[in-house]
Parts: sequence; structure tokens; C-alpha cells
Amino acid sequence: MSTVKTSETEERKSGKDLYSYQKGAIDKIFKCFEEAPDDYHLLYQLPTGGGKTVIFSEMVRQYLKHHNKRVAVLTHRVELCKQTSNMLTEFGVKNKVVDSKANLDDQDEYSCFVAMVETLNNRLNDDKLDISDIGLVIIDEAHYNSFTKLFKFFENSFILGVTATPLSSNTKLPMNDNYNELIVGETIEALIENEFLARAETYSYNVGLTSLEIGSNGDYTVKSSDDLYTGTDMLGKLMQAYEERSKGKKTLIFNNGINTSLFVYDTFRRAGYPIMHLDNTATKKERKQILKWFKETPDAILTSVSILTTGFDEPTVDTIILNRATKSLALYYQMIGRGSRILRNKATFTVIDLGNNFHRFGPWGADLDWQKIFHSPNYYLDNLLNDEDIEGNFRYEMPEELRAEFANSKEVYFDIKQTYIDSINNGESSKVVLERSIEHHAKICIENSEDVYDAYALAKMLGDDIDYRIERYTKCISRSTFNFVDWLNDDYRKKLRAYLRDNFDTVFEQIHGRPPEE
Repeated sequence: MSTVKTSETEERKSGKDLYSYQKGAIDKIFKCFEEAPDDYHLLYQLPTGGGKTVIFSEMVRQYLKHHNKRVAVLTHRVELCKQTSNMLTEFGVKNKVVDSKANLDDQDEYSCFVAMVETLNNRLNDDKLDISDIGLVIIDEAHYNSFTKLFKFFENSFILGVTATPLSSNTKLPMNDNYNELIVGETIEALIENEFLARAETYSYNVGLTSLEIGSNGDYTVKSSDDLYTGTDMLGKLMQAYEERSKGKKTLIFNNGINTSLFVYDTFRRAGYPIMHLDNTATKKERKQILKWFKETPDAILTSVSILTTGFDEPTVDTIILNRATKSLALYYQMIGRGSRILRNKATFTVIDLGNNFHRFGPWGADLDWQKIFHSPNYYLDNLLNDEDIEGNFRYEMPEELRAEFANSKEVYFDIKQTYIDSINNGESSKVVLERSIEHHAKICIENSEDVYDAYALAKMLGDDIDYRIERYTKCISRSTFNFVDWLNDDYRKKLRAYLRDNFDTVFEQIHGRPPEE
């Protein structure tokens, strides 16, 4: 008998190429499986990029080797069905994809089925698939609640749900209602330290979100998001953020609505950047062509609508832009996770947040207590900051180019809220807050000018900062009608210009110790 060198596929089939933490997870899960009743529901958490599909594919291989029962693997998207089927095949598991076109006449020849939720639900209700001997059910992306409708069909099966975020996508259906226990896998930080994942460098740009509305699913509605993110201000902020942090890098942009993504596409295309748009209306051929272009183009920009949050692996992505806000912790982690794939010469990737998501959920990879979140999801959700609280903590930061115009000033920030508190404590009128703000703006203009005309020019550049200070002031005094705010903005600018005209020489001499040159 000749000796044949073991192939890579055979190595994988034997399970030998799994990492130690993956093998440890399998051992833990099987130990639970052996000790628990037949109808036990177990949830396993592992970060995006940690290899959940590899782990449960090896589990299926081992299970079928030692048990005379079959396995069902459930996903929520057709792309994940195919990827899962391919991975199982790599592990030597003969499997059948149960989709809407599948011929089930040969089902007895298979020990493992891979199916989408809706398709399987239809097939089971039509009594087209025999599941009487399925002993193990694996549910991918288990935080989606569409799977719970199938549990009634598998009352005597061990159910293993896998997810990166054990927090239900529906707050009314907590995961601890459907799963008996949670096993927590490796942390994102541990996977980064051991060079399995890249580290995220996050840049968060403050965005006013109070115009957004919450839909019945608990997240921001597409319409209110489109209204905000298709506006000139937000498109300009997106372009500014891209040019500051990601210009020339491969960039993936996530939006909440197709309309927003098309506006983004048009804005970047007109600016001469290589960009394509992808949403769920694209044909298979179009999707394949776009993703091929994205893979092969070093500075490609791809603007999309949630379609690439799961089942999409492109390690060459350098930057993730969250051009949307979300209330979903799972979605937040999934979107950022698309950039975390490790690659030679890639130890870090950039995240640009334009939805205050960083302020809402904390940094990607923070040491979250998943057990506490699993057992007490409402406690976690109730303690998340709401949009008003987040925006109340904002501090205006000058863009780098503008800050360079005020290079002679050590401090360009002025704390409206603290000045208001101090004025109240001193028994002063709230009007002094804006007076002191105007004096501060005038001072930084004069510090960086040689004459009053230079100062006027600099004052015109302070529009965003003035708007921010007025907004903070109106919140302090609890008056924010449109007409009042509009009047304040106009009045502030007139008074700043008048202050510069009347006090330029005096303030200049105080700062520089000499009068301005004639």
C-alpha cells in the first residue's frame, strides 16, 4: 500500500487545523451536550472573525461520526446557506441545501441539511422534509428572532445557537426565553492580541440625531435616516471624514436606506472617487461583478445598505464608515467586524462613525459582560445613553484645517454649559453667557490677525462653532423655537463683528504688547 502525503483538505477534515480556542469551544459545547437533556438549548458567543462556521462545521463532523442521528444547520440568508454548505463540504460532511428549488426525493442519502428559516418553515409545514431523526440543530446568527418559529419542530433536538452578540434583535423576545445557557468564547481583545483579528482605530464625528424616529423594530426608521443623511450637511461631513481619514484606502460605507446610499454614490462619483453602490435589489451577476471590482481595486469605495453585514469577508478592507445610526448592538458589531479580518501587513483598520454609535455602545471590542447582557438584557438596554444625553456631552472640535488658521491660540474651545452654571450661581443674567462667548471668539480672531479685516475673515469661518454654542445655550435656557434660534444666530454674528470693530486695537495691544501696525 503506497503512502500518500496528507492534503490540506484531509487535514481540515480531521479537525487538526483548528486553533486551540476553537478546539476548546468544541470540547465545552460537547460536554454540555453530553450532560444536558435532549431538548436543551445552548447559546455560544464568539466575535465576528473568530471562526464560528469552522467551529460548528467541525462539530457536525464529530457529531455524525459518533451519533446515529442527523443534523440541521439554519441560516437567515441564502448567501450564508451556500457558504455554510461549502464549509461543511470542506470538513467532509455530505450536506444538502434545502432551498425553494431543492428536490427532496433523495433526502435519505444525506445526514446534514442546510436551510434558510422561511424555506424550511414552508417545507416542514408542507410535510416535505423528514426531521424525525435530527438530533442536533445549529442556528447561525441566532440573535435574529425569525428562528424561534421553528423550535416547535425540534422539541427533541439539542439546539445550538451561535452569535457574536447574544442580545436579541427584538427587545420583546429576549434570548434567555429561548436558550437555557450561554457559553462565552474568546474576547475581541484576545483575538487581536493573538493576531487573529485587526485592531480598530475609531474616529467619531458628532452628529445631531434628534430628528431621527424609532420604528416598530426598535431601530431608527429608514425614512427619517434618509431625510437626515441625504442632506447637504451630512453628505459634506461624510466627504470631509473620508478625505481626512480614508482617502486612497479601500472603504466600505454602511447606510440605513437605499436612497442615502445612492446620494453617497453620486456625491463621491462627482468628486472623482472610484465608487460603486450595492443593495439587495442587485442581481447575482451584478453583485458578483461589484464585489470582484471592490476586491481588485486598491482605493475602491463601496456604499451599501446592510446587505454586507453578514456573510461577507473581504480582508483588504481598510476603512469602515458607519454612515448611519443604529440602536442595535449586534448590527454595530457586525458592521465594524467587516473590517477586522487580518491580512499580511494589516494589523489595524479605520472606523469612521457618523451615527454617534461609539458614544452609544462604547468602543468595538470593549470588555462587555455577555453573561449579564444575556441574563438581563433590559438592564443593559435601559442604561444605554439616549440621543439627547449623547449630544448633551458633545464638545465642538474644530476641523484640522480650520484649527490651523487659529494656530496662535492655545485654547479655542469655550464651555457654554459651565459658563451658564457659573452665571446662575453668581446671580447674573443668562445673557452674559453669550457676551463672554463673543469676547472669546473675538480674542482668538485677533490673536491670529494683523488687522481688523483679517479678524473679520476669521470670524466668518466660525459658523459651525457659533451654531454649536447657540444650540448649547438654548438648551441651557430651555428655549429652542426655530425663530428664536434663528434670531440668536443672526444677532450673535452682528455683535461679534461689532465687537471686533470697536475693540480690535485694544485687545491686539493686550495680546501682543504693541499696537497693530498702520
